[in-house]
This record gives sequence, C-alpha cells and structure tokens, in this order.
Amino acid sequence: MEKIQSAEFLRSAILAKDFLPSQGVPEVAFVGRSNVGKSTLLNTLLRRKALARTSSTPGRTQAVNYFRINNKFHFVDLPGYGYAKISKDDRRRWARLMDDYFAAALPRAVVVLLIDAKVQGTDLDRQANEYLVSLGANPIYVATKIDKVPRGKRVKALRELRERVNLAPEQPLIEFSATTQEGVKDLWREIASRQESL
Repeated sequence: MEKIQSAEFLRSAILAKDFLPSQGVPEVAFVGRSNVGKSTLLNTLLRRKALARTSSTPGRTQAVNYFRINNKFHFVDLPGYGYAKISKDDRRRWARLMDDYFAAALPRAVVVLLIDAKVQGTDLDRQANEYLVSLGANPIYVATKIDKVPRGKRVKALRELRERVNLAPEQPLIEFSATTQEGVKDLWREIASRQESL
C-alpha cells in the first residue's frame, strides 16, 4: 500500500487545452457514474477528509480534476456520467471532454472504473466499460459501497453486477467500502501493479 506523504490539488480542466501536460508523470484516472462515491474513494485512498470534494448531489464533478500524489504521480478525478438532470448540451460537452482526456492520457494512464455495488451496475456502466475497452484501456474494476450490501447477498449482487456490466467471471473486481476500509489495500496493490507494467 502506498504511503501517502503528500497529496495536493493541482487544477481543474473544463477544456482540453487546460489538461495538465503529462511530462512523463503517471496518471491514475477514476471514472464512474454520478454519485458512485468517487470523491469519497479518493479521499479514503489518500487518507484525507476533504481533498476531493464530496456532495450528496449527483453531478457535482464537472471538470477533470488533477491531484499530485507524493510528487510521483497524479490522481485524476473525471466527471461522473449518467446524471439525468443535465442538459443535452452539457452531456455532449461531457462526452467531448472524456474523448479529449482519454485521447491524451492513454495508454500511459491507469483507469479505475467505479461501479455502485448497491445498485449492481447499470446500462450506463456497461456502456462506459465498452467505451474504455474500445480505447485500449484495461480498467481496474471497483464495486463501491460494498458495505451497503448484506454479506449474505453479496455473491448474488456481484454476479448481477458482472452480468450488467459484461465482466467475465475471471475478471478481478475489487470490493470497496470507505466506511469499513474494505478493499483499500487491494486497490492500492492493483494500482501499483498496473503502474509498474506501463
């Protein structure tokens, strides 16, 4: 598990021209549906209370947010998808921003796809996965809010999640909870492994 010595917010980008130049610095990009718990997961990984802003209102993250970790690599918090109350123009703007980000970031970025275990995945999660795979990404899959799923129902819930998102049975799926800290070490281990293979 990565020992966090420093973590700082760097910048928000709402246009491709605002993206942080890579300069060979590894990136870990986090993507998921609005309200999947992305900011909470980032804060948990980094052992910070409010570095990434959390909100009970979906759709708050509307920019590409960069954080410098240990002066070695960047965490990138991407805007959530699937928030019903945004306009078609905003949806198109989001899609263009994602296309631009991944065109610039891949293949050097590690991509983490977050899926809400409580709702067991959605069609939008499946589409996001297909989109990422089509770009050549090999996402790390994380089932967030796993503490909200009773232990006796987890096997069934995670099987349904895999079916909805179209994950093969052998595809690793990290069960994560910010509340219980479940999956924190596993996710750090997988991120480190992917960074080494880039």
